[in-house]
Amino acid sequence: MVGLIDTESTCAEWSFPADPTAVRTARLRVRQQLHDWGLEGLADLAELLVSELVTNSLCYASAPIGVRLMRPATAPGALLVEVSDPLPDPPCERSADPGDEHGRGIQLVARASRRWGIRQAGTGKTVWFELAPPG
Repeated sequence: MVGLIDTESTCAEWSFPADPTAVRTARLRVRQQLHDWGLEGLADLAELLVSELVTNSLCYASAPIGVRLMRPATAPGALLVEVSDPLPDPPCERSADPGDEHGRGIQLVARASRRWGIRQAGTGKTVWFELAPPG
């Protein structure tokens, strides 16, 4: 069951179960929210990066995964995205070989976003990234 936490005008937040269906559901929720906000130009990239981070969390987490979208008041048209899980260990940025099926998610986030980072919080962590307005 997906738990909608909040969808105020500048922030939307959900909690997804640690279940493989969470990836698809997270993508759909992100796309719909960006459409509702008139930020369709960021939807493809945001959906891809959220998918990568939720998938990474699912590989290791057994508790709910949080996804939050925020529209910063100081940067109209930009988007801040956070994916949180209960695991304390940060994801590792590594060099994947061409034949590897895994290991590119954090590299993709680092290269495709304007900024990104990891924030430790209690027993878990949040991986965040910021997307610039299209154009």
